[in-house]
Amino acid sequence: MGVGEAARNRSTLAHRVHYALRHPRRVPAHARRALRDARLRLLHRDHISYYRAVMASDAARSAEAAVGHSPSREQWARIGRMQFDYLVRHGLEPHHRMLEIGCGNLRAGRLFIDHLEPGHYYGIDISPHILLAAQDTLVREGLQAKLPHLTLANDLTLAFLPEGHFDVVHAHSVFSHSPRHVIEECFAHVGRVLAPGGFFDFTFDRTEGEEHQVLHEDFYYRTETLTRLAAEHGLAARFMDDWEELPHRQSRIRLTAMSDRARTVGP
Repeated sequence: MGVGEAARNRSTLAHRVHYALRHPRRVPAHARRALRDARLRLLHRDHISYYRAVMASDAARSAEAAVGHSPSREQWARIGRMQFDYLVRHGLEPHHRMLEIGCGNLRAGRLFIDHLEPGHYYGIDISPHILLAAQDTLVREGLQAKLPHLTLANDLTLAFLPEGHFDVVHAHSVFSHSPRHVIEECFAHVGRVLAPGGFFDFTFDRTEGEEHQVLHEDFYYRTETLTRLAAEHGLAARFMDDWEELPHRQSRIRLTAMSDRARTVGP
């Protein structure tokens, strides 16, 4: 992502007008999203319920469209493969236990499940509609014998999961749709389920300007904000520069548990 793009505030009127002039064919779709946003915000006051309704609306059209707004199955598969290849290069091994937050319809999960030993993949999502689509993916890919766990979640406290269990926690295109309090809830609890030496990778929409959101669906954060927030919950953050080299519009951070000394000294 270039510096100019990262600094852009997509919520301003000037940006929206400029975008509409450059992409007039996309205006009707954006108008439909804006109307949907207004309707769903009236019906659902908390963000999880709201975004669950967004997912239901998107999934009614296409499960692939509901996961990262993938325009085609080919794009859906390409982004899933990119996530998988990256984590394997960074040490994901078959014996590891993995938690995927926002597993969707297993865009990358199908590859993780095939790579990991049976029962070592645990996927959670807030959308029952997309989890049903995930079951369809399992059947289509013939992965039933891998015994993956697919679970509906209503928050990110992870309270139903065991302590120190997961070597890898992964959340792709989750925080790009999450307000700060949802991210902080995750940071406050993810350290408990990480195994010693484990890590938590997540992607986010990065801005180097003013933090903002668009239609309550897309949220843009500064790297320093998320790094500081993680430190407040005992997690050390590393910006993953090599992810920036890949053809994807989001950025990536890796969190690990701070040492006792680092917790004492502070960020």
